[in-house]
Amino acid sequence: MPAPVLTMQARGQCPHGGPATLIPGATKVLVENGLVLVAGDAGIVAGCAFTVPTGKPQPCVKAQLTQPASKVLVENKPVLLLNPADLALSAEQIPSGPVVWTSVQAKVIAA
Repeated sequence: MPAPVLTMQARGQCPHGGPATLIPGATKVLVENGLVLVAGDAGIVAGCAFTVPTGKPQPCVKAQLTQPASKVLVENKPVLLLNPADLALSAEQIPSGPVVWTSVQAKVIAA
């Protein structure tokens, strides 16, 4: 299904409000002044204050981007698309919920 291409300019956060910084691996293609994200790229989450009910801190530290395009490549890697199933993960790789996207470019759509 077609979806917006993710760039480093996209804004997202973990389900607990920790902002995600997207780290692009490709350096040659810009969309609306943001480098395009490709398969293998992820986001770093900082500032998540989540703790499990036992009191153990379990902050989100990574945004796992899960939907590569099937028809669009940048530097021989599929671009990443907006996906409601992108996950926020703890340092122990425990999923804590979906990434909440707050701002994503809408001019370039891919499948």
